[in-house]
This record gives sequence, C-alpha cells and structure tokens, in this order.
Amino acid sequence: MRLSTEEKIELGLKEQGTVNPAFGGKDSDEQPQLTVDIGEPHTEALEETVDKGVDLVYSLNDRPPWYLCILLGFQHYILAFGGIIAIPLILAEPLCIKDNNVAKSQLISTIFFVSGLCTLLQTAVGTRLPILQGGTFSFITPTLAILALPKWQCPAPKASVALSMQPQNSTSQLQMENSDEIWMSRMREIQGAILVSSLLQIVLGFSGLVGLVLKYIGPLAIAPTINLIGLSLFIEAGKKCGGHWGIAALTVCLILLFSQYLSKVDVPMIAYKDKKWKVFQYPLFKLFSALFGMCGAWLVCFLLTIFDVLPSKSNEYGFSARTDINLNAVKNSPWFHVPYPGQWGVPTVSVSSVLGMMAGVLASTMESIGDYYACARLSGAPPPPTHAINRGIAVEGIGCILAALWGTGNGTTSYSQNIAALGITKVGSRLVLQTTGILMIVLGIFGKFGAVFITIPDPVIGGMFLVMFGMIAAVGISNLQYVDLNSSRNLLILGFSTFSGLVLPSWFHSNPGIIDTGVKELDQVIVVLFTTHMFIGGFFGFILDNTIPGTDKERGISNYQDKVQEESKNMCDLSCYDIPFCSGVFKRFRCFQYLPFLPSYKTTQQGTSK
Repeated sequence: MRLSTEEKIELGLKEQGTVNPAFGGKDSDEQPQLTVDIGEPHTEALEETVDKGVDLVYSLNDRPPWYLCILLGFQHYILAFGGIIAIPLILAEPLCIKDNNVAKSQLISTIFFVSGLCTLLQTAVGTRLPILQGGTFSFITPTLAILALPKWQCPAPKASVALSMQPQNSTSQLQMENSDEIWMSRMREIQGAILVSSLLQIVLGFSGLVGLVLKYIGPLAIAPTINLIGLSLFIEAGKKCGGHWGIAALTVCLILLFSQYLSKVDVPMIAYKDKKWKVFQYPLFKLFSALFGMCGAWLVCFLLTIFDVLPSKSNEYGFSARTDINLNAVKNSPWFHVPYPGQWGVPTVSVSSVLGMMAGVLASTMESIGDYYACARLSGAPPPPTHAINRGIAVEGIGCILAALWGTGNGTTSYSQNIAALGITKVGSRLVLQTTGILMIVLGIFGKFGAVFITIPDPVIGGMFLVMFGMIAAVGISNLQYVDLNSSRNLLILGFSTFSGLVLPSWFHSNPGIIDTGVKELDQVIVVLFTTHMFIGGFFGFILDNTIPGTDKERGISNYQDKVQEESKNMCDLSCYDIPFCSGVFKRFRCFQYLPFLPSYKTTQQGTSK
C-alpha cells in the first residue's frame, strides 16, 4: 500500500517536488513513496535515474522527522554501546581501578560524552558522512604496553585492604586520595601519549599527505582493508556468543527477521493532524531492525533470569546470559557526572609512550579511510573526494586531542559496526548521526541511564556482532566488482594481502616478546603495526597493486573511476562533502585552492568539473 499526499505530510516530511533517491521508482515496491527535503536542488534528469542508486529509506542529505531522528539515533547509540563501554572495562585492571566502580562509571560517562562531541564534529565539518566516532581498539595495544612497564605496575592488594580497615580515620581519607592518585597518574601518562601522537594525524590530514597517497589506492587495496575490519573481529564475536549460543542465535534470527523477512511489511500507525486522526503505513521493521532484535533477545534473557532458568553460578554454561550480573554497576553509578578537561590532572609526556601510541594512530588512520569508503557506499553518497578524506583524518586527530584532554584513556575513530547498521536499516541520513552525538553527550551526563545498558548480556551483543561484522566484510568484498577477477595477478594480490592480514597478527599474538631490537619504543611500534589486521592487509594490497605491472582496467582503477563519476551524477553530488555556510567564501578567494582539506582545493575542483 502506497501513501497518499496527505499521509506524506503526516510523517512530517516536507514536499518540494523533489524525489528522494531512496524511494521512488515507478517499479519499486520496497519502500514507501515519500518525498523529502534533502536540502540540495536536483534536476529532472536526476530524478529519472535516481532509482539506480542504493536502496535507502533515507539517504545522506535527507531529513527524517525529529521523532524518527531520536529513535534512529538511539539505535546507533545502542549499537555503539558495547564497543565503547568495552574500552574502559578493559583498561580498568591495568589502571588499578578493577574494584573501583565510581572511577569506572566516571570513565564510562567521559568516553560517551567525548564520543558525542567528536561525532558532531566529524558529521558537521569533517567528512560530513554519517559516521559515529568512538573509542578505538587500535589504541588499546600500545596503552596496555605502556601500563605494563615496571613503574606503572599496580601496588599490592594488601594496601587497599588496609585502607578499608580505617573508614572513619582522617589518615584513611588521605590514603583514599592517594589511591585515586595511583590510577590518575597512570591516566595522565596515557593522556599525554595520545595528546602528542594525535598531532601526527592532524598533520597528515591538513597537509594533504593522506590524500596524496590515496591517488595510488585502488580497489585491491581498499577491499582487503575493509574486509579485514570485519574478519579480524570474529574472535571477539565468538567469545561473546560462546556465553550462550542459543541466545546469540535468537538475536541473529530476530535481526534477520526484522531487517530482511519483514522489510517489506509496512506497519499501520496513527497520527493526529489538522484535528483528525489518520492512519498511515510505515516501514517500522526495516528502520529499527537492529534495535528490535537486540531488545527482543534482551527481554528473553530478562524473563529467563526472573524465572531462574539460567544458571546462577559463574562457572556454568549460560551464566553470562543473565541480566542481573552487572546490577552493581547501576547502583554504584552517580546520577550526574559532567566531564571536563583536565579532570584527572595535567597530562604527562614521555618519549617511549608517544612513539608507542603513534603506531595506534597510524593503524586507526588506515582503518578510518576504509570506513569512509564503506560509509559513503552505504549512505547513498559518492566515494569521498580527496579534500573530504584529508579533513576527516584531521578532525579525527582533533577528536583524539579532545579525548586526551578530557581523559577517556583512549582516542577516537570511526565505528565500523554503526556503518554496517546503515546497510541493515537502510537509513544513511547525516542528521540521524548528529542526533546520536547529542544523545551521547546528554546521556553521558546521566550516569544511571548508561549503566542500565551494562546489563545487556554478552550473548546478545555477540549475536549483533555476527550480523554487523559480517556486513562489514561483505562491503569490503563488494569493492572487487570493479576488478578483473580472471586475472591471476589480481587473485594473487587479493589472496596474499587478505591471508597475511589474518596470519601475521595471530602469530605475533601467539609469540609475545619475540620482537627484541633493544629499543623498547621500536618494539612497541613493530608489534602494534603487525598485530593490526587491516593495516597489514591494506599495506600489502597497496604495495603489490602499485608495483606488479597491470593495466588500469585490470586493476579496476578505470572501472572504479567511471563508477565514481556515474554515482556522482545518480546520487548526491560531491557538494554533500562541502563545509556548510562556507562554500561561497572558499570559492571567492584563490588562496583557498591550495589548502588540501577544503572543497575549493584545485585538484578536486578540476576533477569534478570534467
């Protein structure tokens, strides 16, 4: 059933005679026929060819109604929650706050608050793609290496026991302050390392060095990079699913049910408009498939816990599916906590920490570049131009500096699982992710609210990971459509780069301490780089593709560039990457043509004018 004109207005979507690329075709039965204000004028020719683009309900420039933005933004918040909250929980023990729930809740509030700030920054002036920014696992390895140094070892537990024996003594209060100083001094060391090393990312972005290298990056370098982002996380997904495979399977089935089997089913909904109650059809299951799937499995776990069906002993199979495991985190979290810069003190800087953290910055940069291409593909945007990637990397560097100043114990990067959610929910609107950023800031202040979601069982998160990470791997493989797969050259490059990206990190993890150059800083750099799957795959793909002889057609370069031009015409044009409110100023003065992070950059200008 299609919507009438009145029903279109009921959804709060403005009609200006412009057809949303996601809807619309005369032969399409998959989406409701909605018209929206996408903020950019389109020609009649574009409207005729727009159905050939990606299958989206809302594309990049579309503006869903405010209530949908909140619901869809909340869905992205839920999807990112598991990955973001894992970082402070992983760092709790090496930071010596394993049993300090107050400190952990403050770290959780801080990382969500900063993630919201960075998301708004990236979607507004960075790449302007619907990318959620959050903590990165690329920084975990160098952080753990730094905290493993002898001077940062946690004190003996006897000291903390002695503290608890004197609760009302003034000396005890002083000792508790010293206890906070123990973990805060470690945090300040990590803050200083991230603060200085992130300057490298800013230089790479604003100088245009990242964009310069991109001229030599083709599908054979991009495919293994994105593919390995998904494949490298199979261990994490397996660990969480292994807590209870039945619950994980239920989560997968529910997500598949809502996102695929029920995607064409429109749910009758009621709206009050012009003093009338009106009924309209809405693709509710398609939009909120991930949220419905997770909440459905979460509810089942809650009921199984209430009726005591799941085991109550931690060493029994299925215990991790209980929803009452982390209730203490809810009780101990403060109602309000407003993070601020320097809340743990002034960051400290040491050369060894900075050099080790730089490896994490490089790995994060490579991962983000792959994410930009994946996000553009899933959000109905043309592949990002050079200036957008330069600016995106620079803004990520600024985000890492913000994270260091606020003291999250981590940096910031694009979140792959939320990019995968774009493909499942078919919603690629930038405004939705900006709403997510605002929600993360607001909810980061309310400690109790965020702590509630700690009770989501691991098997439910694992089931979501199975779907999401598989989607990322598939997006990476889809880049091979431009390449001649009958060429033994291409098969060799693809196979070797992908396989090496799986083998080398596994070997390094199995042989800790094998690298011993005599320089600890160099050892850290080598270990971090060679334990990052997507870095190895992208590196070998890049080197081999540019050194082994092959034609542009064989490599997929010419087909890829043709597709870029075609998509630039059939979907959003490259203006979707422009910085808002500044385009006129940039075009007026010639000096801006020489800044590689601005839309007026001369090479981009020439490329788009052809």
